Amino acid sequence: MATTNLSYYDKDTIPNAKSFRFGIVVSEWNPEITKNLQKGAIETLLDCGAAKKNILSWEVPGSFELVYGCKKMVQSQQVDAIIAIGNVIQGETKHFDFVCTGVTQGIVDLNIKHDVPIIFCVLTDNTKQQSIDRSGGKLGNKGIECAIAAIKMAAIKNIDITKESIGF
Repeated sequence: MATTNLSYYDKDTIPNAKSFRFGIVVSEWNPEITKNLQKGAIETLLDCGAAKKNILSWEVPGSFELVYGCKKMVQSQQVDAIIAIGNVIQGETKHFDFVCTGVTQGIVDLNIKHDVPIIFCVLTDNTKQQSIDRSGGKLGNKGIECAIAAIKMAAIKNIDITKESIGF
């Protein structure tokens, strides 16, 4: 788990996002957490040059449904990267483990199968307070960190393979 502020980034080290189109798939479950993550992601994409019209957001009922939502977005939209936003908080049953494992593996599978990077922005915390701390609280906002990852991965996706490397 993060122990430092998640919200810091240096724009000089990040590709300009103006030519990229981003998707966000956000869980409606725990909206006080997921909406803050979504807000942080969108504000960061805009701050780094993305046009508002190039940010597409879809909602799904819960974190488990993020995988299907991301799959449909890959199949039906022309996006350069997708941010999957969710929140699962440990409870008294094994449901937490099953949801976290399923979502994680599902996003891994989509990243392997498709040529659109999907960024994992699913908080899997032991307590609600930990989620609050990572969604705009004392540790910053994981949505910001994931937006930066989405920009960097969109740049890699669009790399000219005739060049040897990409520099940020």
